[in-house]
Amino acid sequence: MTARVERAEILDFLTYTDRRDAIRASAMAAKDLRRVHLGEHLTLLFENRETIRYQIQEMVRAEQMVRESDIQHELDTYNALLGGEGELGCTLLIEIPDAALRPALLRRWRGLPGHLHLTFTDGSREAARFDATQMDEARLSSVQFLIFPVGDRVPSGLEVDLPELAAGTSLGPATQRALLEDLGRLPLEA
Repeated sequence: MTARVERAEILDFLTYTDRRDAIRASAMAAKDLRRVHLGEHLTLLFENRETIRYQIQEMVRAEQMVRESDIQHELDTYNALLGGEGELGCTLLIEIPDAALRPALLRRWRGLPGHLHLTFTDGSREAARFDATQMDEARLSSVQFLIFPVGDRVPSGLEVDLPELAAGTSLGPATQRALLEDLGRLPLEA
């Protein structure tokens, strides 16, 4: 399991602003390794400690947070996206460039939960657990927070089998290695 971001790691918004360019560059490199496009409309970003810490810092900066309770709320909210032991947390972006078409497609694709899977080198697959607060009976939100149960298996790809979105992709070696590091199966690169 990826270790949670601790309060002591979060800089005050002024100090963060001074260091933001370097922190952002490192976080974007981590995101690039963990971003996977699946078909025309789905982009998955597997989260890790660095991407979550960056998101928290950005919220603290944008809101100029100083209250400990507000900062702790951000820590609790974003740390939950990492998943638990043997799990990978992921942000799913449902990308529909045509704003007029977006509401209709998000209604039609409401059945996506249960149809998005992480595949493994042993031939098995696991459906993503979707956050129920990100949807209702009528439609999905275009941003979803997912958890993939992994256990001891090695992730190898992603599949969606909802007919309108059907697609599959393999994870590249760098992405696969990054996810195994996030699961604590490989030493972190220096």
